[in-house]
Amino acid sequence: MLRIILSLIILLLGAAIAVGGVALIQAGGSWYYLALGVALIASGGLLLGRRPSGLTLYALTLVVTLIWSIWEVGFDLWALAPRGGLLFGLGLLLLLPWVVRGMRPRRGETAGYRPHGMLLGAAVAAGVVTVIYAGIQDPHDLEGAFAAEQMERDPGADSQVPAGEWPSYGRTSMGLRYSPLTQITPQNVGDLQVAWQYHTGDTRRPEDPTETTYEVTPLIVQDVMYLCTPHGLVIALDPVSGREKWRFDPFLNQPPRQTTQHMTCRGVSYYDGSGNTGITVSNAPVPSAEQAAELVRMSAEEVTTESAGVPQNVVADTAPRDQRNPRVVRETPEAVEAIRPDCVRRIYSPTADGRLIAISAETGVICPGFGGADGTIDLWANMPNVTPGSYYSTSPALITHDAIVVAGTVNDNVSTTSPSGVIRAFDINTGELRWNFDPKAPDATSPIAPDGTYSENTPNSWSVSSWDPKLNLIYVPMGVSSPDQYGGNRDPSVEKYATSVLALDAETGKPASVYQTVHHDLWDMDVPAQPSLVDLTIEGRNVPSLVVPTKQGEVFVLNRATGEPVLPVEERPAPEGAVPGDFSAPTQPVSTISFNPDPLKGRDMWGVTPIDQLVCRIKLHKLHYEGRYTPPSLAGSIIYPGNFGTFNWGGVAVDPNRQVLFGMPVYLAFVSKLVPRDDPYERVVTDQNAPVINENFGAPYAVELSPFLSPLGLPCQQPPWGFVAGVDLTTGKLAYRHVNGTVRDLSPLPLPFEMGVPGIGGPIVTKGGVVFLSGTLDYYVRGYDLSTGKQLWRARLPAGGQATPATYLGADGRQYLVVVAGGHGSTGTEPGDSVIAYALDGAD
Repeated sequence: MLRIILSLIILLLGAAIAVGGVALIQAGGSWYYLALGVALIASGGLLLGRRPSGLTLYALTLVVTLIWSIWEVGFDLWALAPRGGLLFGLGLLLLLPWVVRGMRPRRGETAGYRPHGMLLGAAVAAGVVTVIYAGIQDPHDLEGAFAAEQMERDPGADSQVPAGEWPSYGRTSMGLRYSPLTQITPQNVGDLQVAWQYHTGDTRRPEDPTETTYEVTPLIVQDVMYLCTPHGLVIALDPVSGREKWRFDPFLNQPPRQTTQHMTCRGVSYYDGSGNTGITVSNAPVPSAEQAAELVRMSAEEVTTESAGVPQNVVADTAPRDQRNPRVVRETPEAVEAIRPDCVRRIYSPTADGRLIAISAETGVICPGFGGADGTIDLWANMPNVTPGSYYSTSPALITHDAIVVAGTVNDNVSTTSPSGVIRAFDINTGELRWNFDPKAPDATSPIAPDGTYSENTPNSWSVSSWDPKLNLIYVPMGVSSPDQYGGNRDPSVEKYATSVLALDAETGKPASVYQTVHHDLWDMDVPAQPSLVDLTIEGRNVPSLVVPTKQGEVFVLNRATGEPVLPVEERPAPEGAVPGDFSAPTQPVSTISFNPDPLKGRDMWGVTPIDQLVCRIKLHKLHYEGRYTPPSLAGSIIYPGNFGTFNWGGVAVDPNRQVLFGMPVYLAFVSKLVPRDDPYERVVTDQNAPVINENFGAPYAVELSPFLSPLGLPCQQPPWGFVAGVDLTTGKLAYRHVNGTVRDLSPLPLPFEMGVPGIGGPIVTKGGVVFLSGTLDYYVRGYDLSTGKQLWRARLPAGGQATPATYLGADGRQYLVVVAGGHGSTGTEPGDSVIAYALDGAD
């Protein structure tokens, strides 16, 4: 019976592969699969007829498959697996005694199966030896290390902030994600243990959008830890014990809608006004918790809840087509004579309903005077096309000497009448508008009139900005206006700011320089990460530099005073062929530091079996693909790297002493398909009750976006999909690269295979020579040796850890590592609400 079952399986497998092989040949691919299918059909038929020659034919099929596989991909274990895993597994079953003994011997033979079985056994043994040999190879790792003298550089202490604190998102306004602490080293990092664990109580809700994510990096200042949650709660903790000190609830006034794309908070901003001589401290009493909560509720109710008469609201049935846009007039804040003592130090937090709130760092109670009696600025003021859920700040605001600078998320691919991507600076104490940068009016940075309106649908900045206090320049990572995949209707004078790093004068908001990282972006390659500001020694000169990691895999190193490249950038030809009405840029910039992967080929396709790998090969040939920057098309184009990003908002960590970076490059291909629309208001790619993302109302095309996956839901491209890497910033040379992460939490069975998995989140680096990272899609936080990139320690997390950690010195003298494990809706990792701190046991 087993022989019959195996014979039928081989027959059916051969038939499926042969049919697919014909389709692959028609698509312009390899002939091998047709030959394999025919061989399997023939051997399956012989085995079903009890012919021993079926074993020999199957053995030859295995040998040829093995030779062909090694020729295609070498001794790469995970690339070999789909080519031969199933076939050699069936061969092993065919060797079972009750299978081979069921073969009909030739006339005069009593054991005619033996030579045939021995050939099959030899073929299977060859496969086993190949697997063992491939298993000890590391074809994707690049071994190396930073020079010893480079690791020993120490020009002195960083005096910008106290060494043991982490007071802003990137630790300082320079955005390096570097700590000068040295207690944790490569020698003792393996001894880290959980010191405490705290649960915020803010968990994912049924009505939340898919992109509900927990991405916060906690701040640690003056022995207090501050963090926010996806629904806008702000919480203060004791950083040594994890005990809650206070929590603030913004009482969000707008539930998720069809126009809501994100529900997240990457962090809050901290300001210490004790050195500000312009502040007068009053003796005003702190409101009670009930009084403060009532003021917050009132501010939430005053935030605009009406919807504008623009396409996304028409489709959501919240406004008729002829309805005028509501206007949110900016109110001039009243003069602040004095502030409460507890509000000298403040926390500023953005909310998902479009507010920016000032909170006492000591009590968690709102600080009146910032914008009004409720300590709140309505960020919908002066906005065009007011559409709740379509604009707010997911990232912490940037604080300069005396101002707070706010950009914001504008939903991707919803409408050509989206809200503005304006960047605004407010007085840090009063909330009075200082300046505004509108990409359609770049020179008109003086505060807009109270009843004025910013330009609609301009490039926006949803990530974190940096600030150089000496140059007094703000560096803003810019995105692209909607629609992201079609640019036929863009104004060139505005598009110059899209997908760029923009330097603004912190005093006036005037543009000082702009460097575009993708020309005429058709791929949603927003500059995703906070730029890192570092002084580099280049050919013996000290150069004030700007490190800009990008989604497409380039890391640009620019002079932050001029915006010009420090390390060479070359313009290289890019694919053409945009849809009618659009165009593609003839060239794209390629930096000295480039993590651009090799173009995908048929041999790079992957799966669990030869069948789904074959399907991926067919899809590769049928979809439009000419390498990186292949324009979106009506038939569907492969975008690789995809808009998930080689680097995303987690960015890179930069050691300013050693002048090196550590990053987590990720490689996932996506498919982008443009869908023509006749009616600018009708849905063409989403269901009636679903969010309207990707509809592109008002544009000629909607878009269908999806990962490039096999029929079983696995990436069509072979692993690894994620690495860690170290680069010398003074030369641009890659020092090492290592496969990073397991598939334990991505496969049906908890298999700990180190295949290199995607990740989203960022690393931090310490003077002690240790890097910490928790962003991979398996649930671990890891410690690495900065010198070599080797993993030294890891700890299991209770949920997805898609956040950037922080490190600090506790009042007990111990260096702590803190990380949030709350999951990421878009990646499907387990949601949670954990904040976990680690420390060395008994350190002093």
